[in-house]
Amino acid sequence: MAAYQEVPGRAARFTVNDSSTLAGRWRPTVKEGQRNRLESSRHGLREVPPHRHPDKARSWRKGVRDCMDRLQHMKVLVAVVDANGFAGAARKLNLSPSAVTRAINELERQLGVRLLARSTRIVRVTDAGARYADDCRRILADVAEADESVGGTHRAPRGRLTLTAPVLFGAQFVTPIVTEYLLRYPEVSAVCLFLDRVINMLDEGVDVAVRIGELADSSLQAVPVGRVRRVICAAPAYLQQCGEPRTPDDLFAHRIVSAAGVTPTPEWRLIENGAPRVVKLQARMTTTSNDSAVAAALGGFGLTRLLSYQVAEHLRSGRLQAVLSDFEPPALPVHVLHREGQHASQRVRAFLDLAVERLRADPALN
Repeated sequence: MAAYQEVPGRAARFTVNDSSTLAGRWRPTVKEGQRNRLESSRHGLREVPPHRHPDKARSWRKGVRDCMDRLQHMKVLVAVVDANGFAGAARKLNLSPSAVTRAINELERQLGVRLLARSTRIVRVTDAGARYADDCRRILADVAEADESVGGTHRAPRGRLTLTAPVLFGAQFVTPIVTEYLLRYPEVSAVCLFLDRVINMLDEGVDVAVRIGELADSSLQAVPVGRVRRVICAAPAYLQQCGEPRTPDDLFAHRIVSAAGVTPTPEWRLIENGAPRVVKLQARMTTTSNDSAVAAALGGFGLTRLLSYQVAEHLRSGRLQAVLSDFEPPALPVHVLHREGQHASQRVRAFLDLAVERLRADPALN
């Protein structure tokens, strides 16, 4: 027999006292679409949770497998690109060469694009493959950082930290911080890109960057750590021989060492009588290396214009002398940038804390 029972505070339910009733003489009325969500038990009828529906469960499991397979294929592709071949990638990933080949073939089949051009001797990355491999690196790094972040704040930092800074700034200020950081956290390695140009942090996979100057609006997180100013300077022997410039117009009578780029006509932006003044000079020596400009000035060749931190030691020692300081524009801000916000990994957070503390305490930046 079937009985209808109401329980206070709960949905009504059917109970079955006679198993033969369920077999054929009685059927509950259910709405279309709900029939597959009901199953019998020795206690009566109960609703099957959606996640236990066989079709949905199979679809869910297939989606998980596809996602995990795609991540594994991405790892294989990056390993092949980094190792310049299948054999090296197989050794790195502890896989057989045939497994690596199958993974690449399957990835190319799914994407419908040739990622690697193979011959009997070499493996060459196609343009599409290079772009996709770069994207894979970022995705895999994000997954690793998510795993690291969910592990809790008490886990020691690990993994690889990539950072960038101007060449001289990196050598003088960032390198000591990096070495201290690596000694403190032995499970972290660092890649330092010291370049006198601005690179795209996202495209290059950079975690932390030091920027000098006003920042453009972006989604990056910026932490101010100090200020630097521009300095026109020369060796005392040169100034004694050629005279010290007193106004911007006096610069035209001097030998100029330009470290601003490859143009032979540098533009020095100064402030005169409270208004901006652009002085276009004909450089006798043009160099893309700030070190080279410093060396030329130290050798008594002429005047150069650099950032204060680049010549701070030589100004303190008296080997170089600053001129026209009253005509220089306001100091430039120095920021440490990162792109992870409050969800930064332990690896990045630990470096940021150390770098901000050390840079803010340095008198050359304040």
